Amino acid sequence: MSDPARHEPGPGIEQAYALSEPPEKVWRALSLPALREHWLPEAALAAPEPIAVTPGREVSYRMREAVPPYLESTVTFRIAPNGTGGTCLRIIHELTDARFTHLTKAAANGNAPRLRAA
Repeated sequence: MSDPARHEPGPGIEQAYALSEPPEKVWRALSLPALREHWLPEAALAAPEPIAVTPGREVSYRMREAVPPYLESTVTFRIAPNGTGGTCLRIIHELTDARFTHLTKAAANGNAPRLRAA
């Protein structure tokens, strides 16, 4: 039985990339701070440590914008081998800031939230 909430679109974006590098090399670039710093600087992170790790498969970081209102989000990197020795990389970036969670939840009756013009 599948969980219907997992299939609903979330408050973010998801991108997929096919990389020619092997999964082990991609994992090192995602998980080792010295390598990660080249393309995801610590200054963009709310904390340098990952908030969730499945070794060799998935790592999530909490991010914080550098300018007001300093929104927080979570970026998750999922890797899987492809059939040619390379890597399928999925990047899921979700707005997780508590100040906006009420705007992204669906109504129980299926109606979408509506904004009113002033």
